[in-house]
Amino acid sequence: MSYEEKGVWVYLVVSLGTYAAYLAVILGRAGGGPLTEVAYVPPMLWSIGVAVVAAIVGRIGVAVATAIAGRIADETVRLSENYRSDPRDKDINRFGEYVGGGVFAVAMLVPFALAVVEADHFWIANAMYASFVLTALVSSCAKLVAYRRGL
Repeated sequence: MSYEEKGVWVYLVVSLGTYAAYLAVILGRAGGGPLTEVAYVPPMLWSIGVAVVAAIVGRIGVAVATAIAGRIADETVRLSENYRSDPRDKDINRFGEYVGGGVFAVAMLVPFALAVVEADHFWIANAMYASFVLTALVSSCAKLVAYRRGL
């Protein structure tokens, strides 16, 4: 598995994990009451911030684990070559981002429609966040399928 593919896995797990944690916090705070009365902004910002930091730390962790595994296996590999993207990685990334961009464009119609009908800010913000997570999920899955089956 290439370094870039491992990075896609990190991004996928972090995106889904932080969003699931955000939903758990919001639903827990609602306690059966109306969701629109929950203070959603701080948990949302924390969720996004934690996702960014966790993705960075995860990529670093993958790099360290790969280097350690290479040493344990007694491989003599240049570090810079081990993490270099090849043309296939770049094509797969481009493909995944293209697919994700299409999903994002369609998914963002929901918060736009909610804004047009003057829905509560809670629903607009959460629809936007769900659109970002859906995009991360679809683009990551497209990349992983491309890594496994080819373009």
